[in-house]
Amino acid sequence: MISKNTIKLIKSLEQKKFRIKEKAFIVEGDKIVSELINSKFKIEKLFATSIFLEKNISIISDLKIISEVTREELNQASLLKNPQNSIALCNLPETKKLPEKLDKNLKIYLDDIQDPGNLGTIIRICDWFGIEQLFCSLNTADMFNPKVIQASMGSFCRVNVYYSTFDQVAKLAKSSGSVIYGALLTGENIYKQKLPENALLVLGNEGKGINSEIEKSIFNKIKIPEFNSDDKFAESLNVSVATAIICSEFKRQNLFPNYSK
Repeated sequence: MISKNTIKLIKSLEQKKFRIKEKAFIVEGDKIVSELINSKFKIEKLFATSIFLEKNISIISDLKIISEVTREELNQASLLKNPQNSIALCNLPETKKLPEKLDKNLKIYLDDIQDPGNLGTIIRICDWFGIEQLFCSLNTADMFNPKVIQASMGSFCRVNVYYSTFDQVAKLAKSSGSVIYGALLTGENIYKQKLPENALLVLGNEGKGINSEIEKSIFNKIKIPEFNSDDKFAESLNVSVATAIICSEFKRQNLFPNYSK
């Protein structure tokens, strides 16, 4: 059973101020919850139907905080339009401290990405391309926003996400030998550039792009060229789509430099 107070708590965790106050966040969706169980995050309480419990019996055997509930109860507590069979109430971890040095492969810095769906998708992209360090400006969406968790499809369990000013990350990049690249509409064609393995890629806000102060310190500016020959074409790409394309080119050049059909 899910009590009325617990339902109220779950609903409140949609907002960051209550996540901070209660030191908790929620995870919904059977695939994501099943990945969460084997992750570093601590589950305070798992609410699940018999369908989820029977399907995942091998990974939940050690959990002592399971509450079997009905579909109707989950529907009442869920933040989703189409709830599945599980909701996990988790402890909000302490803010992750910056590493002493950066990885020697590709890293990403997000400058004020506002849309939680974009952030979640970028976390998933990092997971796909083996990027373990994702840095976010202090005004970027909160990674524990339920919409970020949903869009990441469980990848938030594997990617290290840090919140920091650009100056701090840029200093780390310099000491780690990482070349800083910025994705800008005024940049050079990415397909005509030699891209290093050890790099920090900066991506800007959905509407404003990279902050002008940050842009001043970026000397390697790149862009995805438009291939539409008409006078009228899309002004820009969605930031998560652009992230995937740029990451793919960085990885292609460094893992398959001589690849051709």
